[in-house]
Amino acid sequence: MTISDVDLSRAVSHALRHEPWLYELELDDEGWASVDQLLGALREEGGDWESVDRAALKRMLTTAAKRRHEIDGDRIRALYGHSVPGRIQRRPATPPPRLFHGTAPETWAVIQVEGLLAMGRQFVHLSVDRETAVMVGRRKCAVPVVLVIDAAAAAAAGTVFHQGNELVWLTDHVPARFVEGAQ
Repeated sequence: MTISDVDLSRAVSHALRHEPWLYELELDDEGWASVDQLLGALREEGGDWESVDRAALKRMLTTAAKRRHEIDGDRIRALYGHSVPGRIQRRPATPPPRLFHGTAPETWAVIQVEGLLAMGRQFVHLSVDRETAVMVGRRKCAVPVVLVIDAAAAAAAGTVFHQGNELVWLTDHVPARFVEGAQ
């Protein structure tokens, strides 16, 4: 038996996004860690984890429905979703004109006043399309509210955006005036 790509992705996400210290990993300012150190930590779990190697990591990356991680030479990092203490450094980028965010209906009232806040994560996560926002919002409730963000206007007013991957954009905060409710 081998570790499934889904289980491997979950473990790598946990190690690189949330609790790298449990894996004895050191993340640099951009969230990079050593591939060899990550593999060593995963193999220490024993059992089927002992078979995890670079080929398994690369297969996980290429078969993933969403691009969550990247490898560059001997380094690997999570692209978004960090909750680690300290700030993962990102390069500013120009967002598409509109972005989307799925949330629970009861949260919409708070967002109308405070805007979108990162809450327990390092960044607010925004989707490039309505469908992805609906999928994300369904994690919070069965029938989410899809919010439309005027990203072009927000960026022009000074909101800094970062590209997480092809489907996800990140920012510290979206002021309420740039967020519209939609169903």
